Amino acid sequence: MGAIFDAIRDKLTTAFEPTRLEIVDDSSRHAGHAGAREGGESHFNVTIESQAFAGTPRVARQRMVYKALDEELAGPVHALSVKALAPGES
Repeated sequence: MGAIFDAIRDKLTTAFEPTRLEIVDDSSRHAGHAGAREGGESHFNVTIESQAFAGTPRVARQRMVYKALDEELAGPVHALSVKALAPGES
């Protein structure tokens, strides 16, 4: 994986201590579209499960993830799809 993937993984792991973390670089599906970068690492899908999300509304969970990744979202990441779950949710 690349440096941006690694940064996303490391920051989410540090911020949320997830019990499940899936990161998919979906950039190849967006080649030629706005924000697509040569070499990928511009569009990601993230599924994260953490106790930190328990009792928190869905939009607030997404904001928490976006805040943890604010540096990446301000630069190389054009699009980020987030599915943030508390343990036991699907």
